[in-house]
Amino acid sequence: MSERGEAPAASAGAGGEMPAKKQKLSSDENSNPGDLSGDENDDAVSIESGTNTERPDTPTNTPNAPGRKSWGKGKWKSKKCKYSFKCVNSLKEDHGQPLFGVQFNWHSKEGDPLVFATVGSNRVTLYECHSQGEIRLLQSYVDADADENFYTCAWTYDSNTSHPLLAVAGSRGIIRIINPITMQCIKDYDLLGEKIMSCGMDHSLKLWRINSKRMINAIKESYEYNPNKTNRPFISQKIHFPDFSTRDIHRNYVDCVRWLGDLILSKSCENAIVCWKPGKMEDDIDKIKPSESNVTILGRFDYSQCDIWYMRFSMDFWQKMLALGNQVGKLYVWDLEIEDPHKAKCTTLTHPKCVAAIRQTSFSRDSSILIAVCDDASIWRWDRLR
Repeated sequence: MSERGEAPAASAGAGGEMPAKKQKLSSDENSNPGDLSGDENDDAVSIESGTNTERPDTPTNTPNAPGRKSWGKGKWKSKKCKYSFKCVNSLKEDHGQPLFGVQFNWHSKEGDPLVFATVGSNRVTLYECHSQGEIRLLQSYVDADADENFYTCAWTYDSNTSHPLLAVAGSRGIIRIINPITMQCIKDYDLLGEKIMSCGMDHSLKLWRINSKRMINAIKESYEYNPNKTNRPFISQKIHFPDFSTRDIHRNYVDCVRWLGDLILSKSCENAIVCWKPGKMEDDIDKIKPSESNVTILGRFDYSQCDIWYMRFSMDFWQKMLALGNQVGKLYVWDLEIEDPHKAKCTTLTHPKCVAAIRQTSFSRDSSILIAVCDDASIWRWDRLR
């Protein structure tokens, strides 16, 4: 807590509005586990809780869900949660504002350092995890607009150079793409996937297909468009109606949604993550029609003290673990390698000094590290015990 870390300076990028910034932390730049005393580490515990007890309202058979084929077949084998973690480090960013997003870079090669990004206030900060709990500050960027508030971030990579790319967005509605290698904001990025599931404050969840002929042509034309050869702006596609929509899953703002094979996990401010799929159990999700009104709820992952807006869960790379923090600093980790989602075992992670709302969590690609970011600008590192 003596010397404060400073990130290397960087030149302004193409956007010219997000130069790298000297970042001050309340712990050392190379934050070591020494920031947590031995006694405090001993108080960081993993507690196994009970299973989810509510039974589903609909049949739970998911033949089209990779890795989830046994869910709902009536085999109720109760197992202890096999995952346990220990808190090994924490630090706090100097702006003191909520950190809304955190993401590990899953596109790195095996053996590369484990790098994660955090977003909050008008800052974007990159860190590197090392052995024995060390967290090293790499870079920090600041938006020119002091009123910007970044809410989310996501990693991808440049297919030509293999450089990692970080997309960030916030209250201004601008998506910025940062190249940490060149330390610049760039404009070009690629969107992979065929379906997008969106959620929002209208309680709804919507499915959008981006593999239609219309969308494929629009994406192709966006790469061919050259503003130097024409005065006409690029014609953006406007899709007004989703391929599927429902308000039957949640009764409040929906703030997080993730794909789990062909199934969907989503949450609202109702102390539960719901596992469901559009249509009936036997329906192929790729053939769901916009007029479809049925939904099939497979199960719920229940927790407590998490009824405020914008608290997001995460899964590990292999979708074997599910993690969510609540508004009093507790972390819940569920084992997804189960035969029935209603028998999921949960491990609760607590630390006496982690008491602020945990806005988001992120696993490293190898699932060895779980990072949580909080409303008090703190970052908590939990290492998995083997």
